[in-house]
Amino acid sequence: MENTVDKMVAQRAQQWLDGGFDEATKAEVRRMMESDPKELTESFYQTLEFGTGGLRGIMGVGTNRMNVYTVGMATQGLANYLKKSFPGQEIKVAVAHDCRNNSDLFAKTTAEVFAANGFTVYLFDALRPTPELSFAIRYLGCMSGVVVTASHNPKEYNGYKAYWNDGAQVVAPHDRNIIDEVNRIEDVSQVRFSGAEAAGGRIVMVGEEVDRAYLDMIAGLSLSPEAVRANRGMGIVYTPIHGTGVRLVPESLARYGFENVIHVPEQDVNDGNFPTVVSPNPEEPSALKLALAKADETGADLVIATDPDADRIGIAVRQSEGEGGGMLLLNGNQTGTLLTYYLLERWKELGRLHPGQEKEFVVKTIVTTELIARIAASFGVECYDVLTGFKFIASVIRENEGKKQFIGGGEESYGYLIGDAVRDKDAVASASLVAECAAWAKETGRGSLLDLLKEIYVRYGFFKEGLVSVVRKGKEGQEEIRQMMADFRATPPASLAGSRVVEVRDYQGQYKVVGGVREVMDHLPKSDVLQFVTEDSTIVSVRPSGTEPKIKFYFGVREPLSDAAQYEAVNAQLGEKIERIKRELKLV
Repeated sequence: MENTVDKMVAQRAQQWLDGGFDEATKAEVRRMMESDPKELTESFYQTLEFGTGGLRGIMGVGTNRMNVYTVGMATQGLANYLKKSFPGQEIKVAVAHDCRNNSDLFAKTTAEVFAANGFTVYLFDALRPTPELSFAIRYLGCMSGVVVTASHNPKEYNGYKAYWNDGAQVVAPHDRNIIDEVNRIEDVSQVRFSGAEAAGGRIVMVGEEVDRAYLDMIAGLSLSPEAVRANRGMGIVYTPIHGTGVRLVPESLARYGFENVIHVPEQDVNDGNFPTVVSPNPEEPSALKLALAKADETGADLVIATDPDADRIGIAVRQSEGEGGGMLLLNGNQTGTLLTYYLLERWKELGRLHPGQEKEFVVKTIVTTELIARIAASFGVECYDVLTGFKFIASVIRENEGKKQFIGGGEESYGYLIGDAVRDKDAVASASLVAECAAWAKETGRGSLLDLLKEIYVRYGFFKEGLVSVVRKGKEGQEEIRQMMADFRATPPASLAGSRVVEVRDYQGQYKVVGGVREVMDHLPKSDVLQFVTEDSTIVSVRPSGTEPKIKFYFGVREPLSDAAQYEAVNAQLGEKIERIKRELKLV
């Protein structure tokens, strides 16, 4: 075996054979050692680490896999850090899980390890949306929380998101410090595993009370109840794609006043195998296929889909008869644009804004459309740019708490937040506000959400975005992605689609090069991201994913739009420009 696998891999595998692991786990390690060295390497070549989405990986045996032992070790490391961070205090944590295979087992394991460490644990009685876990941390006065989920990843994956006492995912220095604590656990015997009976009554089951408080908070975000009343029969097709959203999204829409929410029965079933889709990701058009068919069947105006843990939302809108009358999928930038414009317009109409006084703000990520920043500026509202990952949006909210009012924020990957009671992306609230925005657009004579989007493009310019994800799996894939980033740093493109690159931004090196002059750029934490900006304001961003074996390429192009009638022509023109850039970067 040692001739075919790395020495470190062999040592880690042997430790699992010699340690206090169950017999089924040891049998699988022996099988890989004897007949599957490649899988052995993939399972043991590294230890799962907290990335932009926490701990996430393929389920299976090994240090690089999601299993009760890696979950237990992560929890023990987090518990040790919490003891150091809150000395002498009663430590309270909240734990939730989604619909994935083994999620309930991993959540129970997490709760029992916390309880064995003397913590009070609020464990949800059944699967719940991730944003509700974020809400519950502050509502229940917890120091930390964990939700077991892999968001929209394929069915083979599961994950573990750790949160701090503000309800946000952990950021520096906590993330690194927790990893350091986990790395100090060299043997599974150091984990305080205990059965529920041995937890000493420290596990408190929670459910409906938190649901009610969370839904009450979302109801309080409503800005146009009169528009909803006038359009309460508007057809809305909703699918949770087999996930947790089915518990709360329909109820939240009903509380807002929508009376014609149409379900996709096959996808209301909670199932971690996601049997009706290839991928449970609302970014993938195929994931909405059944919902779109239901919209065609019923004549609905709007389709809303949430991912398995109900933090991301995808939507489709009805086109006019002149446009073909069918449903049109919007991308994450377009939905974020609509939400931002709606929130700011209604805040202005309701007299809540203080233009130019820096009292209100929105937040977006650096790879999200610049149109949001332009909209915010037109309302005199500050717009922060942060690194990819909602924990960075939450950090800005925390930094400004008590000084400025957060209105909303989001990222191009279909995640948005309205208000600051939750500190993570929230598809339950987003679904309610998107539906309300559609009702408001109708009631004010603007037409459909697509009509409203065109109105925004005419006012601010047509911003079009694209995304290419290049998948490179396993250890070899990681090395290939690292080499791709190194090559782009060494030889950045000189031009894109015929426009000269005038600025290169390197968030890892924390510098930018403008006109050949190198300038320090240290306003954000270091991150492995490159951006290329051209003379015509085209922006191309490149970054490895923090949660999946991918390198992502983001494209942003823009042109003025003089009239909504020119939408199709300019849309096609910008689409071809993005395709040209893809060809130049050898991505197609």
